[in-house]
Amino acid sequence: MSKITESDIELYTIEELERLGYQFLYAPDISCEGLFAERQSYTDIILAGRLRAAVQKLNPTIPAAAQEQAVQKVLRIYSPDLLHNNETFHRFLIEKVKVPYQQSGYERSYEVALIDFDHLSNNEFLAVNQYTIIGNNQNKRPDLLLFVNGIPLVLIELKNAADENATIRKAFNQIQTYKAAIPSLFTYNAICVISDGMDCRAGSISSEFSRYMSWKSVDGKTEASRFAPQLETLIKGMLNPSTLLDLVRNFIVFEETKKVDTKTGISQVEIVKKLAAYHQYYAVNKAVENTLKAASADGNRKGGVVWHTQGSGKSISMVFYTGKLVLSLNNPTVVVITDRNDLDDQLFDTFASSKQLLREEPVQAKDRGHLKELLKVASGGIVFTTIQKFLPDEGSAEYDRLSDRTNIVVNGVSP
Repeated sequence: MSKITESDIELYTIEELERLGYQFLYAPDISCEGLFAERQSYTDIILAGRLRAAVQKLNPTIPAAAQEQAVQKVLRIYSPDLLHNNETFHRFLIEKVKVPYQQSGYERSYEVALIDFDHLSNNEFLAVNQYTIIGNNQNKRPDLLLFVNGIPLVLIELKNAADENATIRKAFNQIQTYKAAIPSLFTYNAICVISDGMDCRAGSISSEFSRYMSWKSVDGKTEASRFAPQLETLIKGMLNPSTLLDLVRNFIVFEETKKVDTKTGISQVEIVKKLAAYHQYYAVNKAVENTLKAASADGNRKGGVVWHTQGSGKSISMVFYTGKLVLSLNNPTVVVITDRNDLDDQLFDTFASSKQLLREEPVQAKDRGHLKELLKVASGGIVFTTIQKFLPDEGSAEYDRLSDRTNIVVNGVSP
């Protein structure tokens, strides 16, 4: 029996992606020297012609000149900081590209969409192998790139499990090499996948090896057999077009954390790009689904309970839940309740460092009166409070009504 090679694993991955609806292209065919050239040079990262076609299709009422300005903004993202570039593009992707113009003496903006997150069929999904990229005078060729509307959102690096020296750790190290040699690729990257054909994990461009996580379920209802290749489970469960776009839109956060140098005492803000693990993705989507049912006209107003083990990412799951709920429930007010000040502070810090995903600034209620004021708004807002602030005024046994609104979601947390 012949040994399984890395090429066999790559072919298997491509075939699985094609079954999910991806179109396969052989990169040399569309290179600047190929028969069907779509790149002007090997330094090109985006398939610009496909991006322009998508922008035109998704933004038919926006003038062509503004569409082209948006494309140029995407193509010309550059700073020496790789993660800053990545976050800048992520904003373009999620919040649309703002192109300013003047109208009646006022400055306004066209909002140019790069992807249609609500209608899957309006987008183009490509799987491209052996995509040669030149950067920093180095020539690199990632195994597989997944493009959406000409944008390489997913990098897949494969190793051969039959080769004892070609471990999944080697695939991770290869991605670190790419980051140094061809950093422009990572301006547009949403997810990195590493696999040896059996073991398979996914992470972000800032993830350490220990933070690359397996995707253990295809449907969120049952875990895949431990005898099934993890690569197959991740492709079907995570990289199917519907889940991929949901992850990109609602389950990526750039979290700011303060780091203090123990030697100098100097503190600095560090940004970490976090991607939801499979249990967070499925739990949050189920929680949002139940919340929408509970908030409907005939709903029972009870969303349910999500149980987490210690260290499984409860805080960041709450961020993902709140961010998606804000879009799904027509701008509700979300009240996060804890029973301890230290837990309240901890959760508030996590939310405050994830404002991009939440689309608004969370606020901590100082006291009961402040809580009442925060709930007087007609809609919107993320309010943090401890349960003690709901106690009646001193000398009273009655709990007065804080709000008559029906679009307030209460999210209770216990350690």
